[in-house]
Amino acid sequence: MPTDHAEPGPAARRKTPAQRLRGWLILAAILAASAFGLHQISKLRCFALLGPLVCKVETVRPEVALSFDDGPTAEGVEAVLPVLRAHGARATFFLIGRELEQRPELGRRIVEAGHEVANHSWSHQRMLLRSQGFYKKELQATENLLDKVREEDEPGLLFRPPYGKKLPGLALAARENGLIMVTWNVEEPTTTDPAAYARQIVSQAKPGSIILMHPMYAANATARAALPLVLQGLQAKGLRVTTVTELMDGARADAEAKARAKAER
Repeated sequence: MPTDHAEPGPAARRKTPAQRLRGWLILAAILAASAFGLHQISKLRCFALLGPLVCKVETVRPEVALSFDDGPTAEGVEAVLPVLRAHGARATFFLIGRELEQRPELGRRIVEAGHEVANHSWSHQRMLLRSQGFYKKELQATENLLDKVREEDEPGLLFRPPYGKKLPGLALAARENGLIMVTWNVEEPTTTDPAAYARQIVSQAKPGSIILMHPMYAANATARAALPLVLQGLQAKGLRVTTVTELMDGARADAEAKARAKAER
């Protein structure tokens, strides 16, 4: 005959302190692993959980985009603009909102020289574990200032996340503001030798590359000294140096022309 078994009582079902501790440790390990995974994903230059994201452009045109991060500072702008002009090059300056608020005349000088200004957040703080309201304010406040220095017909399209970290909440805020996240596929090297700095950038650059440089602060003397060598090297490779938006627009125009030609066959 089947034997009836009594249901365990509340005391028998209650977890021991050791069992509760083990459960909390497992939960903590899962959360830590998830946070580490998100952090690693956020560092991938050409991947984002939420897009759109551009780290390079597929193009047959012999063009690259040159981008500068941070500032604007007088030291950086006064060093960079004459070199760009001398080489007939254009660039995209990803500016920090609170620094642009302090020195709006430098933003206007960049635009008047024929270059592009874009969003690099308001404060350039670490963006981990922030609210959506914080992310939106960082982007919108900066975009409002950029609109005051841009040409009237120049839309704000681009955002470079601080430290290149494409955290999901920040990426979502960028998308909601109609901004395209832009990273890079050619990064400046960690050297104090301007010639070595330039050689490494030039060796990696190819059509469609987006190049990252930091020329704005006192500690960035190597980048400023290397800039003429970078531009000379890129031009020697037959690469035209332009803005991120122009690089994207050229590739899009070529793709549309190719599609039309295919449809007309």
